[in-house]
Amino acid sequence: MSADQTQSGAEVILRALKEQGVEVIFGYPGGAVLPIYDAIFQQNAIRHILVRHEQAAVHAAEGYARSTGRVGCVLVTSGPGATNAVTGLVDALMDSIPVVCLTGQVPTHLIGNDAFQEADTTGITRPATKHNYLVRRSEDLARVIHEAFYVAQNGRPGPVVVDLPKDILIAPAPYVGPSGNGHRTYKPRTEPDRAAIAEALRLLKGAKRPILYTGGGIINAGASELLREFVHLTGFPCTSTLMGLGAFPASDPQFLGMLGMHGTYEANLTMHGCDVMLALGARFDDRVTGRLSAFSPGSKKIHADIDPSSINKNVAVDVAIVGDAGRVLAALIAAWKADETPPEREALAAWWRQIDLWRARDSLRFVQSPARGAVIKPQHAVKRLYEMTRGIGREVYISTEVGQHQMWAAQHYRFEKPNRWMTSGGLGTMGYGLPAAMGVQIAHPDALVIDIAGEASILMNIQEMGTLAQYRLPVKIFILNNEYMGMVRQWQELLHGGRYSESYSAALPDFVKLAESFHAVGLRARSVDELDGVIAQMLATDKPVIADIMVDKAENCFPMIPSGAAHNEMILGVGHESEAAGITDAGLVLV
Repeated sequence: MSADQTQSGAEVILRALKEQGVEVIFGYPGGAVLPIYDAIFQQNAIRHILVRHEQAAVHAAEGYARSTGRVGCVLVTSGPGATNAVTGLVDALMDSIPVVCLTGQVPTHLIGNDAFQEADTTGITRPATKHNYLVRRSEDLARVIHEAFYVAQNGRPGPVVVDLPKDILIAPAPYVGPSGNGHRTYKPRTEPDRAAIAEALRLLKGAKRPILYTGGGIINAGASELLREFVHLTGFPCTSTLMGLGAFPASDPQFLGMLGMHGTYEANLTMHGCDVMLALGARFDDRVTGRLSAFSPGSKKIHADIDPSSINKNVAVDVAIVGDAGRVLAALIAAWKADETPPEREALAAWWRQIDLWRARDSLRFVQSPARGAVIKPQHAVKRLYEMTRGIGREVYISTEVGQHQMWAAQHYRFEKPNRWMTSGGLGTMGYGLPAAMGVQIAHPDALVIDIAGEASILMNIQEMGTLAQYRLPVKIFILNNEYMGMVRQWQELLHGGRYSESYSAALPDFVKLAESFHAVGLRARSVDELDGVIAQMLATDKPVIADIMVDKAENCFPMIPSGAAHNEMILGVGHESEAAGITDAGLVLV
């Protein structure tokens, strides 16, 4: 690694970004980073997208990264610029999204003096990032930028902050290219242990009631094709976390749908009753496991993950496999083919018969009145959106905000491919969907990008409509408007005696007029007979659109595993009463 000609620190940063393959930066200028913005002005290799809030810059970079498999890049100023980015950084950390965030800082001689727009960015972001740096020496600058990208995308992906004092940006700095070693000490293990693979194979071959439990790590590893091969090779049922949707085709008969708090009846009962579980690229999140003491109580558990700290963190497992999900799957496929031990075919056939009985309950069903003027069920709105965008002739990407609409989207919009689903899983960040969709649209300018939103969540980052207008990004915002913070209202109804404390939005804007004020198109559907026409008009418009879909205010999202309950303690919605014995006072069915 040798140094060559000296440039300003800002120029060195841009050169390093270019060498890392960065084409787009999402950012917002301020005094501490003006040297970088001046350098951006004088080059054309890297495009800058001006957001309206720093939180949105990180979410946009997340959408860009999640939909492309590349590192998202963010540039914000010191003080409030950096602190505004923290929510996005934690979101990326919890959902394993590779992001490099460059933050401005006051000059080195002022650090610690409470200077104007100073904040202890590295201290604040230490628990919010995978790693962070404060560059105090010009000779470290290029190396740190290259290291940041290596750390962000290797091992379990995540966000990295590089804090940049203004004098380091102005002073001359040597340029060095990326080291072939990546990082001096961070060497994530990608190849699985052969003995662990052999033990996993022994359990899988002997399984009578198996399940494959897959998560977002499959998508991060680019291992979706290998997952399909392994599922078809074994004949096992496959389920997915919220973040893993699309890794395995929703239309495949071996797919049980999403599991967890709002997962399908068949996925959760299969998880509860299995005798061997293989978890791939998933971390046993509490929204998946429910009550830990009752989680899949009779199963042997195999956990494969690239992050060793995730194994045995929440759930004790019988076989631990540390490695990249793609390499683990490749090793399992090779071992399965090489081993002549026959699987338990008769037991597996009986297991599938049981699963099909659970599947026949059709736990996601709902009743939509077709009558003219009938209120729109939110599930129906998502289902019609899916049906009208299926086979549209171009790639479709879906983002969501957070709440009921997010769960209805996960349940009723069926994903056949990976990297098409952008949502906030671990942190559950309201306001994520619009800027994430913006980042996706930048990455895929010819694609159809839709943010399925709630009327409360969309207001969290509604200012990004200005970014859509400035860059002519034809993102579609599909609001399921029930005038409530829907998931909060649902919990208040079911768990707090119907006391709807501060969950009703009493002063919503006119979303049609709001769209028009941001140079976009505003549409509204008030009844079921208007829905298809609004969707068709939205899809035919080559500008940003807000479609305000007025849906049933009282509809709840089912199935639901109440907090602290087990997978076999699901609540099913109205319409399942004749199929179960216990009907609660709320008119719900407890399995």
